[in-house]
Amino acid sequence: MYNLKNFDFFNLDNSRYIINYFCSLFRVSRWSCGGINSEVIYWFLVFFDNLLLLIAVLVNIAFITLIERKVLSYSQRRIGPNKPSFIGIFQPIADAIKLFTKNLILPEGRHKIIFGSTPFIALFLVLWVWVLIPKGFEGNYHHYSRIFLLIIIRLNVYPLLLRGWASTNKYSIVGALRRVAQTISYEIRLALVFLAILLSTLTLPLDFFSNNKDFFKILLVVPTMLGVWLISRLAETNRTPFDFAEGERELVSGFNTEYRAAAFAVIFIAEYGSIYFLGFLSSFIFIPSSSFLVVARFTTVLVFFWIWARSTFPRYRYDLLITLAWKRILPLILRITIFIGGVILY
Repeated sequence: MYNLKNFDFFNLDNSRYIINYFCSLFRVSRWSCGGINSEVIYWFLVFFDNLLLLIAVLVNIAFITLIERKVLSYSQRRIGPNKPSFIGIFQPIADAIKLFTKNLILPEGRHKIIFGSTPFIALFLVLWVWVLIPKGFEGNYHHYSRIFLLIIIRLNVYPLLLRGWASTNKYSIVGALRRVAQTISYEIRLALVFLAILLSTLTLPLDFFSNNKDFFKILLVVPTMLGVWLISRLAETNRTPFDFAEGERELVSGFNTEYRAAAFAVIFIAEYGSIYFLGFLSSFIFIPSSSFLVVARFTTVLVFFWIWARSTFPRYRYDLLITLAWKRILPLILRITIFIGGVILY
């Protein structure tokens, strides 16, 4: 008999058992399961599971924009979105309809294919990293999900640079170059934080955190790592006080100057999707828990931190940002990594 006490439907062997069991039940009726491959059904369920996840992510991204506008309005003592439906709850839907139905005016002299495709490439990369989040169904690539995650995050630099170059606008090119320099500087800190966590857990899958009982042995340095992580994430996602790629006073909106209507919407869906993913990833790493409620609450706190920082801090100076990255944060995170590798492990 099958042991239902340790039953996990999302395990491949267990799902095969259940699928074959239901097929045996249906064989007695006029519906025949003959010729149905259980692995085909399993991978269909994997696809359906990821599709539901991405739909939920896109809906959450839409309402993160509403939360941001509400928080910013309260912090500045003004009225926020409140017309569509009750307290403006349908404002994201109204914004989406407006942006996707507006007339798309394209600049002359642009590189057509690159200009039109890079916003969708950026959105594809953001949605792709969500597939790496540990869920019930898993593919073999999840065994190396930390490395795969770093690779995809680094690919985000290329559509951003091409977006500014394809616009043939000097403000867009300058904004893209500033964003690339800023992103590369802080991605190194991300890799070092991941290396420190890797040394403390000695494993590659992301789902190890939820089951690791010894992860809290580095609690002495986790607050410092969390601070470095949050600063790096603000710079990585181009958010205030590090939004130099969109500095209106210097760049007239920067790399996205020539984008409008649907293309503008896709760019910012990708940006807010990155913010949402990094908040979820941060909660998954620094608050290791198998409880979805705990992870969701901490993710909400971190997304609120992104919004609060925008309404609180003035824009930093670009040279001070690069100095902070190379002369302050880099030596600090190197010391933490050496401490974890040399003291905790050995």
